Amino acid sequence: MKDLTVIVPVFNEAISLAQNMAQLKALLKHCSIMFCDGESDDETCFLLKQSGLLYCCSLRGRALQMNAGAKLCQSDILLFMHADTVINGSHIQAVKEAMQDRAIVGGRFDVHLSGKRKAFRVIEYMINLRSRLTGVSTGDQCQFVRRSVFEAMGGFSDQPLMEDVAFSKQLKRYGKVTCLRHKVSTSSRRWEKYGIVKTVILMWKLRFLYWLGMSPERLARMYRNVR
Repeated sequence: MKDLTVIVPVFNEAISLAQNMAQLKALLKHCSIMFCDGESDDETCFLLKQSGLLYCCSLRGRALQMNAGAKLCQSDILLFMHADTVINGSHIQAVKEAMQDRAIVGGRFDVHLSGKRKAFRVIEYMINLRSRLTGVSTGDQCQFVRRSVFEAMGGFSDQPLMEDVAFSKQLKRYGKVTCLRHKVSTSSRRWEKYGIVKTVILMWKLRFLYWLGMSPERLARMYRNVR
C-alpha cells in the first residue's frame, strides 16, 4: 500500500480522462489513485473500467464524491485533484517531503492555467498570491491533508459549492498549512468557454457573497444560472 492516495471526483469527464490517461497511469509509480464518479451519463465509467484504474460511485456532488473516495483509501496522506488538472511524480514527492514535518497538517500547490493568453498569467498570479496571503485554497490547487486530520474534520462539508474554501479554512484550525510553490497545471476551459472577464467577475462575486454569509445552495443556483 502506498502512503499517498490521489482522489479524483469525476462527472462527465470522458474527454479529459481520455486526454490524460497516460499521465494518470504514470502516477501509479508514485502513489495510489481513486476516482469517484458522480452519476456520469457519458463514457466516464467505461473509460475507468477499461483502464483498470480504481474507481467507486456515489451520488453527484464534489464533496460527497471526495468523501466517498477517501473512505475507501487507507493511505496516510490524501490529495484531492480535479480531473482536468495535471500533476506528475515530482508533485507527489514534494507533498511527501513537506509532510515529513509533523507540524504540517496539509497544504496546496500554486496553480498554472493551461491557456496561452497573457490574461491567464495575471489570473494565476492573483490566485496564487491571494491563497498565499489568506491561507485559503481551492480544489484547482490540489489540496492535500493527513488522513487523521481529514477524519477529525469530518471530511468535506456536504455543500454544493465552496466546499474547498470551507475545507481550507477549517484545516487552518488543526495546524500548519503549507503552500507549495510547485505549480500544478489546470484547464482554463471555464474561462475560455464563458469569457475571461465574465468568469473572473462571477468568481469574485460568489466568493464575496459567501464571505458575507450567503448559503452555498443559493450560490450554486446563481452559478448554474449564470453559466
